[in-house]
Amino acid sequence: MFEPIEQLKKQVEEALPAVQSPEQLEQFRVRFLGGSGELKKLMARLKEIPSAQKREFGKHANEAKAWVEGQFEGLKAKLGSPAAAGGQAGGAGPAGAIDVTEPGAAPRLGRAHIITQTIDELIEVFGRMGFDVATGPEVEDEWHNFVALNIPPEHPARDPLDNFYIDMPAGPAAPGIVAVQSAGAPAAAAAPQMHLLRSQTSTIQVRVMEKTRPPVRVVAMGRVYRPDEHDATHYSMFHQVEGLYVSRKVSMADLKTTLLQFAHAYFGPEAEVRLRPSFFPFTEPSAELDVKINLKGQWRWMELGGCGMVDPNVFEAVGYDSEKWTGFAFGLGIERLAMRKYDIQDIRWMFENDVRFLKQF
Repeated sequence: MFEPIEQLKKQVEEALPAVQSPEQLEQFRVRFLGGSGELKKLMARLKEIPSAQKREFGKHANEAKAWVEGQFEGLKAKLGSPAAAGGQAGGAGPAGAIDVTEPGAAPRLGRAHIITQTIDELIEVFGRMGFDVATGPEVEDEWHNFVALNIPPEHPARDPLDNFYIDMPAGPAAPGIVAVQSAGAPAAAAAPQMHLLRSQTSTIQVRVMEKTRPPVRVVAMGRVYRPDEHDATHYSMFHQVEGLYVSRKVSMADLKTTLLQFAHAYFGPEAEVRLRPSFFPFTEPSAELDVKINLKGQWRWMELGGCGMVDPNVFEAVGYDSEKWTGFAFGLGIERLAMRKYDIQDIRWMFENDVRFLKQF
């Protein structure tokens, strides 16, 4: 019954003299103490021992395990651990000494995150079409996030369950509430404002138009926040790219041409686009943008975002003459663009900081 235990001890005694370096010590550990090592195999034999003898066999097996672990720890104190050796340039010798004659370990090179790479590519694509880049605050007031975008108070998009509100006004002089009145905005905009993490980058369009007279041609990129449940296609924080073009006699034909040129530049010259009728409070008419791209040898239509002609009410909110100026706007999810282009199956992978995933891009 105890023969396997004695055989294990004999194997250990024969292996000990050959352990002269941290690397050999690691081989010793794997052979005898690893997940598939000899000690594990020995303990697995306990189920083969008759019930009356299990207790005695287990006692001797545990004593053998403690003896092997003691031998390993003794050698580790003398030679240094393999992990410590790997952390030193050129490796470590006994007691952690550094061998300066060995070549140094090459540093691991970093790279831009897949989302950063996508943003840089979008800036280049739209930059070639004459679009400037605009930015804005991530903490917004109701005026810029809803009112100026023609989203009425009763609209479900303003529901507290669908937004990350930061404060709620208790009255005209509620502490922490800033009275905001934008250039060209009606006096009602100076009422106490609730503040929230912006739910769309369309807020940047409003801020640009408040400060800039037409013509305007900008793309706005940044983080937006919505309390969505995390799954393969939804995340509570993600990135958007918004496009805005305001000039004289701008039409849906200009919008579709711009989006087609974008699709060709980003997905390839064979990509196709189509616009499906939809509704958004800040554009009229409105459409959903689909792009036909080749995924794994199969051409498929993919939804990328919304677009349309800027609603006259939005122009009035920022002081533009809607009889004189027209414009289009579009909004695309940056993570969705990257997922479609690189066939990424789960948006959560982009935020888990797993180097094995990130280094592929």
